[in-house]
Amino acid sequence: MRAMLCREYGPPEGLVLEEVAPLAAGPGQVVVRVHACGVNFPDTLIIQGQYQFKPAFPFAPGAEIAGVVTAVGAGVERIQLGDRVIAFLGWGGFADEVVADAGRIIPLPAELDFTTAAAFVLTYATSYHALLDRARLQPGETLLVLGAAGGVGLAAVELGKLLGARVIAAASTSAKLEVCRQYGADELINYTDEHLKERLKQITGGKGVDVVYDPVGGPYSETALRATAWNGRLLVVGFASGEIPRIPLNLALLKGCALVGVFWGEFTVREPQRNQQELQQLLGWLQSGQLKPHISATYPLERAVEALNDLQQRRVIGKAVVTME
Repeated sequence: MRAMLCREYGPPEGLVLEEVAPLAAGPGQVVVRVHACGVNFPDTLIIQGQYQFKPAFPFAPGAEIAGVVTAVGAGVERIQLGDRVIAFLGWGGFADEVVADAGRIIPLPAELDFTTAAAFVLTYATSYHALLDRARLQPGETLLVLGAAGGVGLAAVELGKLLGARVIAAASTSAKLEVCRQYGADELINYTDEHLKERLKQITGGKGVDVVYDPVGGPYSETALRATAWNGRLLVVGFASGEIPRIPLNLALLKGCALVGVFWGEFTVREPQRNQQELQQLLGWLQSGQLKPHISATYPLERAVEALNDLQQRRVIGKAVVTME
């Protein structure tokens, strides 16, 4: 089988496509023939040694896959050969096959295709956990989404509208903002040529926003925090800008607001039952057409390096997917 391997930390160009030995399922595991793998920002970090998890070399990036079960290990009962499934792995997905713990397997509804399924779990589950569990977003509240055209950002726009919020999308180009509008954003801010704080003041009539969804970090985090309403919540989702902001904590005191961390991966370990409930809700909305991942590009496995570079250079709107077909 083929795998796009990281043998030492570095940029995407350091990855190599190699033939490796077929995989076997151990106790409690299954082997999945990968049809599609979502491309996510953590993939760009893990190959550079900048992620919180550091797998042993060599490893393939790729955290979420969709495919077909080809082998079942001892003790696995609810999964059968030939099942169409989704799996969240952490890494390993840029390959023809993966081994996954049975507990990480989600049945793939028959009407969903592999590419859509591989673009769904990480971004939507992260954003739903953030808005529902961490922010406790209420209908009628105002939600500001930074980096709104990215994978988790666009999912947050879509879910925010579904949960009844007034959604303000902030992104860097008019093309990205147009997609945000199509996904339900009520207000748009281009923060490359508009003043974020002044526009937020104008849009909210000086009240401020109730919830900030921030997967970007960098200079906009403090600006957004200063624009929160009383009892506002700033969700710390990630640092796609590459800069972890240093925020003066007196702002939290003066505004009566909260900085709230979002770590969906740890949530799945600590609260697996609730995570499963939320995944089932999300899959139900996906099946009914209330959610629809925006996939701006697909790449064969041979072009996975290009996919990672496009993501790093902000050329991807929504999600990119690597396919093995």
